[in-house]
Amino acid sequence: MLNVSKRLAGAMLESLAADHYEVTPEGIVFPRESVRVSGHFVLDAADGTRHVSRNLRMKEGLLHDLNVAYGTTPKPAGYFIALFSGNTAPAFNWAASSFSTVASEIVSQTEGYTLTTRIPWTPKANAADDTHIDNFGNEVEVTFATESVVNVTGAALLTASAKGATTGVLLSASLYPAPQSFQNGGTFRVGYRTELTQ
Repeated sequence: MLNVSKRLAGAMLESLAADHYEVTPEGIVFPRESVRVSGHFVLDAADGTRHVSRNLRMKEGLLHDLNVAYGTTPKPAGYFIALFSGNTAPAFNWAASSFSTVASEIVSQTEGYTLTTRIPWTPKANAADDTHIDNFGNEVEVTFATESVVNVTGAALLTASAKGATTGVLLSASLYPAPQSFQNGGTFRVGYRTELTQ
C-alpha cells in the first residue's frame, strides 16, 4: 500500500466493511477519510501510439492492499497483468474467481500474446512523498501471435500468474475506450499505476 498510516488503513477497512464508500469514474472515494484510490493502465504500441485508460479498483483488491500492508495477509509472490477481449465494463464486485470468464480473458498463445503466463508487473519502489506506485519504464514487452487479428478491449491486475486462473485476487480492471487490434508479430508494453490521494 502507499503511504497510509495504520490508523487510516484501519478506518478504510471499516468503511469497506460498512459499505461507506463511493464508486466514481475517478476512483473509489472514502468520504469519511477524505481519500480517493484510483489508477490507470498505459498501453504503448510498437507504432508509437499510447493509450491511457483509467481503471476501477475492486473491493477484493482494496481489502487485499490494506490487509497485506497492515494485517497478517502475506504478500503474494507477484502481481500480473491480464488482457481481455470482452466488452463488459468492470464492476466493483468483480473477483479473481470469475474474472477470466466474465471479461473473456485472452489465454491463447497462438491467438493471443505469446507469454506462457499473464504479464509480470514489477513496480518500482516509491519515494517517501509519492502518492503512487507503478512499473513505468519497467514494462515487459509482449508479442502477439495470430492467424488474423487479436482485439484487446482491456486489462486487469491480479495476483495469480496463470492465464485463466480463478485463484488469487483481482486488484483492478479497465475497459479501454476503444479496442486495440494487433496482428501477428505485433508488440506492445503495458504499464500500470495505482495512486492514493487525500
